[in-house]
Amino acid sequence: MHPPLANPLYPQWLAVAEARGREIALRELASGRDWSFVELRRLAEQAPPCPKLLHSAAAGPDFVLDVLRSWRDGALLVPDDGSGMDFSRLAVTDRNHCHLKITSGTTGMPRCAMFRAEQLAADAAQIITTMGLRADWPNVGVISMAHSYGFSSLVLPLLLHGIPLWLLENPLPESLRRALRTDRSLTLPAVPAMWQAWQQVDMDFSPIRLAISAGAPLPVALESAVFHRTGLKIHNFFGSSECGGIAYDRTDCPREQASLAGTPLAGVTVAIDPTTDCVKITSAAVADGYLHADPAHDDAFEVSPGGRSWQSQDVARVDEEGALHLLGRAGDFISVAGHKIRPALIEDALQRVAGVRGCVVFGVPSPNAIRVEDVVVCVKLDSGPDLPMLKNALKGLPSTYMPRHWWFCDAFQPDARGKVSRHHWRQQWLTQQARQE
Repeated sequence: MHPPLANPLYPQWLAVAEARGREIALRELASGRDWSFVELRRLAEQAPPCPKLLHSAAAGPDFVLDVLRSWRDGALLVPDDGSGMDFSRLAVTDRNHCHLKITSGTTGMPRCAMFRAEQLAADAAQIITTMGLRADWPNVGVISMAHSYGFSSLVLPLLLHGIPLWLLENPLPESLRRALRTDRSLTLPAVPAMWQAWQQVDMDFSPIRLAISAGAPLPVALESAVFHRTGLKIHNFFGSSECGGIAYDRTDCPREQASLAGTPLAGVTVAIDPTTDCVKITSAAVADGYLHADPAHDDAFEVSPGGRSWQSQDVARVDEEGALHLLGRAGDFISVAGHKIRPALIEDALQRVAGVRGCVVFGVPSPNAIRVEDVVVCVKLDSGPDLPMLKNALKGLPSTYMPRHWWFCDAFQPDARGKVSRHHWRQQWLTQQARQE
C-alpha cells in the first residue's frame, strides 16, 4: 500500500496518461526502447514506496520514474545534479514542498531552493505557453534532467502536458546525427557549448522546428552562423533555479546584441532594483526560499520578501520595448584604475572572432596598487586566430578594457550546466601563477 496522495501533480499526470494512452511518451534513442504513457503509468504505480526525502541519482527513464513515485507518495525529491552536496543532513520539516533545485553556485556555495507543486506547474505552463512547445514536436533530451533547465523544459512538459521526450545518450555530434534521422519535427533545448560543437561539424538540423539555448549566454556570432548556414533560429532562454524561466527571445532573426536575453515569459514580470540595478522577478513559479543543510536551524526557510518575487544577482536593464538586457553579475565588475570594467563586454567581443571556442574574463590583484586589478582573459582557440586578431577585436572598447594577461587554455570548458564560473577560472589562474613563482 502506498501512502495517501499528497502531491496534486500526480493526479494531473494520471489525467495526461489516460488521455494519451498508448502514444509514445518516452523514447531512449541509444537502446531503441519506447514507453507509452500507459506503460509509464503502470511502472509508476508498481514502483516501490520512497522515503520522505528521495535523493535521486538516477538517469534517463529511471529518473522520470523517480519523479513519478515521489509525486505518488508525497515525497520531497532531490535530484542529484553532480554538485557533490551532502543531502544526508537536510531537515525535512514541511510536507508542503515536493522538490529541491540545487542552485549553480556560480556566485557562492550551491543552495537548495524549495518548491511546491503549484510553483513547478506554473513554470512548465509559462515555458510551454511562451515557447509554443507542441505534443507533435517531441523534445530531444540532451541536457541534464536533474538541473532546473532540463527538469522544467523536458520532464514537466512530458508528465504534465504530454509532450514526448526522446532521450539522447550524450551530446556528441554522431549521437545527435542518429537522432535527427527522422521525418518527425523536433524541439531541441541545449546549451551554447553543444550548439557550438554541432555547428563546427556542419550538423544538418533539418528536423528541428524549435531550437533553444540556455544555461549560459549564447554568443551572437554562433547564433548568426547557425542561422545563415541552416536557416535555424536558436532562441535564447534565460532562467534561474530560484524562479524558473525568466525571459525568452521570441524573434525569428538572430540577435544583434549579446546582452539581449529576450522578453519576459508569459506570467513573468521583471523590474530593475534602483539600488543595485539587479533584476527582480515576480512569477507564480518563484521558490519559497532555501532549505538549510544544517538541521540545527529551527527556521528552515529564507522566505522571499513579499512572496512570488526574487531578486537575482544579474545586473540588467529593460529597454523601451520591454526586453531584458543582462549587463553582468553583481560583483563581477573589475576595478581598473578607478574604472568599473564589465567582463561580459570583453567576452562578447572575443566570441565574435572565428576560431574562439570559449573564453572567460576576470580580474586579479595588480602589482600596481593604483591599478587595483588587472584584466585576465582565459581563452580556448581553434587553429587560426592569434593574439593580434584577439586584440583587434577589442579595439572598439575603451583602452582600460585591454587585458594585461592572456591565458591560452586548451582545458577551458563550461561545467555540466553549460555555465562558466569566473571564480573557478580565477582560482586556476592564481594557482598556476603561484607555482611559477
